[in-house]
Amino acid sequence: MQGFGDLIAILKKSPKKIVFTEGTDPRILEAASRLLASNFLSPILVGNVDEIMAASEECGYNIRGAEIIDPLKFDRMDEMIELFCELRKSKGVTPEQAAKVLSQANYFGTMLVKMGLADALLGGATYSTADTVRPALQLIKTKPGNSIVSSVFIMVRARATGENEVLAMADCAINIHPTEDELAEIATEAADCAKLFGVDPKVAFLSYSTFGSGSGEDVDKMRNAAAKAKLRAPELDIEGEMQFDAAVSPRVARTKCPDSAVAGHANTFIFPDINAGNIGYKIAQRLGGFEAYGPILLGLNAPINDLSRGCNAAEVYSMAIITAALA
Repeated sequence: MQGFGDLIAILKKSPKKIVFTEGTDPRILEAASRLLASNFLSPILVGNVDEIMAASEECGYNIRGAEIIDPLKFDRMDEMIELFCELRKSKGVTPEQAAKVLSQANYFGTMLVKMGLADALLGGATYSTADTVRPALQLIKTKPGNSIVSSVFIMVRARATGENEVLAMADCAINIHPTEDELAEIATEAADCAKLFGVDPKVAFLSYSTFGSGSGEDVDKMRNAAAKAKLRAPELDIEGEMQFDAAVSPRVARTKCPDSAVAGHANTFIFPDINAGNIGYKIAQRLGGFEAYGPILLGLNAPINDLSRGCNAAEVYSMAIITAALA
C-alpha cells in the first residue's frame, strides 16, 4: 500500500485546501491543528470565528493561522447566492430561499468547493451522511459518464512482513439496491480509487454462486454487472459472479474456477447490495483486524467525503488526507 506518507508526498507537490463544515467540533479542531503544522493541506473551518476560537482554546488546540469563514459574514455571499440560484433554477429557488439554505454549513461549505475557493470537503462529524451527500449531488453533481454517487471502504491490515494488506470494498454505504449498470459503475470507480493506495485492482463481483454453480435473479444480476463493468473498463481484471472463498483462496479457486485470473487473488470486492457490503466490511474490521478508511465517496466532480459520527480526530486527519489526494 501507498502509506499516508506517499499521499502526503503527492499533496506536497500540489498543496490543497479542504473545507471542514463543523468548525467547532473538538475532533475537527484537533485534526486542523495537525494540518496547520504541515505544508501540504490547509484547513478551512466553517462557522462563527469567535465560537471556533473559543472552542479551540477550551480544547487546547492551536489553530492560529487557520482560515475561518462565517457564512453570515462572507464577503462574496451575493455571488454565491446568484450561483446557487442558477444551479437550482429547475427548482425555482429564490435568492431569499438560497440565502436561508446557504446559512447552513453543509451547503455553504459545498459552495466554497463549487466556487473554487477550496479543493475538497470533509463533513459528517455531526451531520448525517444524507446531509453531506445531498448538497454534493445538488451542487457538485456527478462526473461526466457517471450516473450515481457511490462509496468504497479501503481496508488496511498490517502484515508481519511490514507491508500492509490492502483491500477495497464497495458499495457499503450509499446505494441500497444498485442495478446492474450501477454496480458496473461502482466497480470501475472503486478500482480507480484502489489504485491511489497502490493496489493493482483485481475485481470480484460477489455472490452465493461461482460462475453458474447457483442460480437465481441475484446471481444473474452480479454476472451481468460484471460483464458490463468489463465493457466499461476492459483494461481491468474483472470477474464474476463469484463466492467470497473462491475470490480470496487460491486453493478454493483452483477447484471452483481454475482458469480465472481474479479468483484466489481478488482485492477489490463488489457487493450485491448495501446489506451485504455493510455487513462484510464490518466483519473484516471487527473480526479480521482491518482498519477501515471511508466511506470514500466516488463519482462526484470534486472530492466530498463523509465522516462517521463516531469518528475520532485521527480518523478525521486520515480522511482529510485521503479526500484531498483525490482532488
